[in-house]
Amino acid sequence: MLKSFLRESSKIIIGKEEQFRLALACLLAGGHLLLEDEPGMGKTSFAKTIAALLQMPFSRIQFTSDLLPADIIGVSIFDRDQQSFVFQPGPLFSKLILGDELNRASPKTQSAFLQAMEEQSVSIEGKTFPLEKPFFFIATQNPRRSIGTFPLPESQLDRFLMKLELGYPTREAERKILEQNGKVEALTPILDVNEILRIQDEVRQIHAAPAILSYIVELAQESRLLPHGISPRASLGLLHAAQAIAWLDGRKYVSPEDIQTVAIPVMGHRLVSGDELNPKLGKERARDVLAKVKVP
Repeated sequence: MLKSFLRESSKIIIGKEEQFRLALACLLAGGHLLLEDEPGMGKTSFAKTIAALLQMPFSRIQFTSDLLPADIIGVSIFDRDQQSFVFQPGPLFSKLILGDELNRASPKTQSAFLQAMEEQSVSIEGKTFPLEKPFFFIATQNPRRSIGTFPLPESQLDRFLMKLELGYPTREAERKILEQNGKVEALTPILDVNEILRIQDEVRQIHAAPAILSYIVELAQESRLLPHGISPRASLGLLHAAQAIAWLDGRKYVSPEDIQTVAIPVMGHRLVSGDELNPKLGKERARDVLAKVKVP
């Protein structure tokens, strides 16, 4: 399945197989994905490709400074026939959300996603509405130095299981992009919603030995010697992401290499504060944490 997924994804985004592998692991682990990179690097196309390959109904939200929480969650409208207010769900009520330029929205609007990302439900006017499953939020953001952006609060960053960067293409990849000249090949879907739910259940059954759990704990403890250490939510995310990688590799157990594969995408964005503008700082700190903890 993974080979088919990567083969199809390369028809749209060339040379980013590892990013697609990690993004698929993020979904199968039940997490949410943050893509940060310069404008024009293919972040939105990356997210759309995932939606197409997974046959997941999706909504796209273009975040702007004047976007309101009600534009995302929905509003209650008075129905004359029923003589009562009826809730009209917004684009948040979809299995896959493509949030374009999340950090261009105000902090108030960004916070509309907090409950949805953590509990897969939203509370409005005293009522709780469950979201569809699987619920997968892929958000893109431009670097903090970009004009017109707001920093994401740590509480929201911690709800993203992984943060990935696409980066500039290699010479060979960029030449292929030019040769394609904007042509988009038809994609063959790889999974559907029912298969995704089944695999997510299987991923949670992947065995993690006591030594692996101790390894995660030691990584978490080492990270907390820094100004911003990872939370218990992040520790659990490390485990789930590693289980997803093991499943994709066809194994029924988690290895230390699985932890190392996902450690930087899972920990990097959590090890920096909102006022630190260097996008590489979190990754550097995550590498330092990995280097200081003994591998079981």
